[in-house]
Amino acid sequence: MTQPTTGSMPDVQNSHDTRRIAIDQVGIKDIKYPVRVNDRSGREQHTIANFNMYVNLPHDFKGTHMSRFVEILNEHEYEITVESFKEMLVEMLKRLEASSGHIEMTFTYFVRKTAPVSGVKSVLDYEVTFIGEITGKTPVITVKVVVPVTSLCPCSKKISEYGAHNQRSHVTVTAKTNGFLWIEDLIDLVEKQASCELFGLLKRPDEKYVTECAYNNPKFVEDIVRDIAAELNQDDRVAAYIVESENFESIHNHSAYAMIKSDKS
Repeated sequence: MTQPTTGSMPDVQNSHDTRRIAIDQVGIKDIKYPVRVNDRSGREQHTIANFNMYVNLPHDFKGTHMSRFVEILNEHEYEITVESFKEMLVEMLKRLEASSGHIEMTFTYFVRKTAPVSGVKSVLDYEVTFIGEITGKTPVITVKVVVPVTSLCPCSKKISEYGAHNQRSHVTVTAKTNGFLWIEDLIDLVEKQASCELFGLLKRPDEKYVTECAYNNPKFVEDIVRDIAAELNQDDRVAAYIVESENFESIHNHSAYAMIKSDKS
C-alpha cells in the first residue's frame, strides 16, 4: 500500500478564513513534560511540569498548527530551564508565525528544610509557575509561587482565656522581576512574614517550638499580605507583584482571603 507524501496532503490550517475575526490565544493546555530546574543550593531538580502554550491567530488564518507546540517541547526534552524557557517563547513565535505568545509551566518544587530544634532534615513541596509572554522580540517572565504557612488569629488570642485557633494558609506571590531571583528568595520572604513556617518533619521539641512561635506571632490575613507587600516594596529585583493569602479557617467552613497588587514602575 502506497503511503501519501506530506507534500500531497492539504494543509487545512493554512487555508483562508473569511470571518475576519482574530483569535487572541490558541494552542494546547495541560500537557505534562519532564523538566530540570536549578535550585539555590546548586542542585538540579528533575520534576514534571504542566504546560499551557498559546499564540495569537490573525483573522485570515483558519487554524494554527497544534503539533508544532509539542515539537518544541520534544526538542527541549529534559533541558527546560529558565533560560531555555525564554528561548521557547521566541521559537514558538517563529515556528507558528505569530506576533504574540504565552507559555505557562507549573511544577512541584522541593526545598530541603531543617527543623528548628532537633535539626532533623526533610523536604517541603511548593507549587511554582513560570509565566512567559512575548510580543515582538523581548520575553517577559513572571514567577508565581504558592507557599503554605501557619497563621494564628489575633482576635482569638485576645478574647480567649487560653489558646487560640490557627489555620494553614496558602500565600501566593506572583512577581515580575527586574533581574534574577531565586525561587527560594520568594519562599523565604513569605515564610518570615507568617505566624510560622511549615516543615516536612518535626520531632516533639520542634512541635513545641512551632506551636509557641505561631502563638507569639498572630496574623490576620490582612497582616500577612501587608507585611509581605512591605518587603516586596523594598526589593529592587521585583518590578511588579500580586500577593494573595487564603486562610483555610479551622472554626468556619469558608476561607479568609486578601490580595494586594502593585506595579512599582
